[in-house]
Amino acid sequence: MMLKKTLTIAGSDTSGGAGMQADLKAFQEHGTYGMVALTVVVTMDPKNWSHSVTPLPTALLQSQIDTALSTGVDAIKTGMLSTEEIIQIASKAIQKSGTDKVVIDPVMVCKGDDEVLNPGNTTAMVNYLLPYATVVTPNLFEAGQLAGVPTPKTITDMQVAAAKIHALGAKNVVIKGGKALAHDKAVDLFFNGTEFKLLETEKVASTYNHGAGCTFAASVCANLANGLSVEEAVIEAKEFVSAAIKHGWALNEHVGPVMHGAKSRFGAPEVTVTTIPHYVQA
Repeated sequence: MMLKKTLTIAGSDTSGGAGMQADLKAFQEHGTYGMVALTVVVTMDPKNWSHSVTPLPTALLQSQIDTALSTGVDAIKTGMLSTEEIIQIASKAIQKSGTDKVVIDPVMVCKGDDEVLNPGNTTAMVNYLLPYATVVTPNLFEAGQLAGVPTPKTITDMQVAAAKIHALGAKNVVIKGGKALAHDKAVDLFFNGTEFKLLETEKVASTYNHGAGCTFAASVCANLANGLSVEEAVIEAKEFVSAAIKHGWALNEHVGPVMHGAKSRFGAPEVTVTTIPHYVQA
């Protein structure tokens, strides 16, 4: 039996909830063979859980990429790319791979922090990653940064940002509103360049959502590798991560990760998909 091969170019979350650890767990749950090219190591101060980000040497990153690509990968996901040089290395890896199944998760901050990891990275992502993105999966803050607009606060704001990001080269855009949006559901917006679709589930009253973004993007990546259409891949990923959040748990007094195996064990919440009209600019 041949498994589809999925590669994540991402950082290591030492606590295990996000980063390449979340990616590999999601890849495994979706039945793909996961590989990693590690960009940074993120550690936490046990006293207050503040983050430290340590980049790996770029020569070592390139060696990892060369190793993985030599096996022939079916789909690639990117995560934390801490410098413009690393973003360019990831871009070249995508081009060299020959795959047309690419998920860009434009990680800009570590959870718990509120400053962009490297302000120049946004421009580099736009220039070197978005043109190769089958799907890009920003959260609200990241969507605003990529689109060059204020952080979206409404569904119309999300539509405006999604259209701008699509115009920058991404073939499909998913803006993750989740429970942060002022809406009665946990809502994400999908835009394929033609239609806007809302993906909604019931909100979960839980703060145990560490790794949700990485898990969602990795699920999309695995689904694409397994042959699902982009829309099917996104909808299933929404189911997967919604179940994972619903069954999230407390790792310690600082953080609660999602449960990556929740869908297979407990089932998943229903995702409602609604096509909505294009926004009208004032």
